[in-house]
Amino acid sequence: MKAIWNGKVIAESDHTVTVEGNRYFPADAIKKEYFKPSPTHSFCPWKGTASYYTLDVDGKENPDAAWYYPDVKIAAKEIKGYVAFWKGVEVVG
Repeated sequence: MKAIWNGKVIAESDHTVTVEGNRYFPADAIKKEYFKPSPTHSFCPWKGTASYYTLDVDGKENPDAAWYYPDVKIAAKEIKGYVAFWKGVEVVG
């Protein structure tokens, strides 16, 4: 599977997990040079508090386009250490 935004592959892995229709990539599969920490957080009752990344590819930013759960709840343990995408990021594979 590949995650693509602004013409660049930003993550690639054969070991993704799908939860609620979102494809999660292992953290070591993301190309960190395209990810900047964001101050944004959100809460899911069964997964926990999500943190976000802003994508920065070739000078174009996509705020909060990737998220992950740093302290995932037990019910969602399969996505511990994984990152998911939205806001125009294409996931193919």
